Amino acid sequence: MNLTIWLVILTVAIALLFDLVNGFHDAANSIATIVSTRVLSPRYAVLWAAFFNFAAMFFFPPRVADTIAKMVHITAGEKAFIYVVLTGLLGAIVWDLLTWWWGLPTSSSHALIGGFAGAGIAHGGWGAVNWRNLEKTVQFIPLAPLIGFIMGFTIMVLVFWTFKRVRPASVDTVFRKLQFCSAAMYSLGHGANDAQKTMGIIVALLIAAGLLPDDVKLSMAHPKTLWIILSCQTAMALGTALGGWRIVRTMGMKIAKLKPVGGFCAETAGAFTLFLASHSGIPVSTTHTITGAIIGVGATTKLSGIKWGVATRIVWAWIITIPFSAIVAAGAFYVVRWLHPGI
Repeated sequence: MNLTIWLVILTVAIALLFDLVNGFHDAANSIATIVSTRVLSPRYAVLWAAFFNFAAMFFFPPRVADTIAKMVHITAGEKAFIYVVLTGLLGAIVWDLLTWWWGLPTSSSHALIGGFAGAGIAHGGWGAVNWRNLEKTVQFIPLAPLIGFIMGFTIMVLVFWTFKRVRPASVDTVFRKLQFCSAAMYSLGHGANDAQKTMGIIVALLIAAGLLPDDVKLSMAHPKTLWIILSCQTAMALGTALGGWRIVRTMGMKIAKLKPVGGFCAETAGAFTLFLASHSGIPVSTTHTITGAIIGVGATTKLSGIKWGVATRIVWAWIITIPFSAIVAAGAFYVVRWLHPGI
């Protein structure tokens, strides 16, 4: 086995590690509301979310993966692009682990996109990036939480009007059961959008190594791409099963206190937004989406019930994610080039 193949194997392993970290980091997005409303304990909530994260591959075509694979203009068979993918992943993982330690629900998706773009620019300049695909992603940095907010607010108001004459205890009982469905839907959306980002990275890697053609299409019916889908969905599910309690506390307990009815509305709003984005092939932040939905639900009672100090810290973390991960990835690529001047 030559050095290139070993490098590809190493990079695929790191990509799957990123997927695992992504699931671990973003487990809070899937379970924060159902845990904070005490419908499920964290242990059972992560298992519920992990199952539906994995099942997402049977419901959504890999359109997001295609967007990510084409984020940087890859030249088939050029070994330097293998290092672009590798260092892009490293930039994303470093940022993910730092924000996990700080308890900040930042976007693993934007860390990956920033890392991939930063490494691409370090190698080929500004023209290496497919700016149209990056622009779609950047546009949804404010749009994803805004859509989540509007949907969360609207669904919560509709539920209020529908159940206004029903006893609170009865409403609580009904929505404790319905939250199982809303959490499952949200986890489907999370698995569909987030796992596909790593699929796109692996496809870009294999094209760069000359192991897949430029026009390859991910499909479960294609033997050469089936393993990519299965491995990414499995890594995402395992990462979610490991959980991330630090971020669960921020998402479900520090932004706004939710009851089961609020948890249902937030999860349903988040699921709707993710379904729409995944169908359109737009890589969005599941973190942004559920945060906006939670704030939208909290705003239906009183804005003072929202912990705006926590929300402000989260927004600042969102803003710096893409540039920070891009800088880390670019720095890693320059180190590789210094060690290996031929690339």
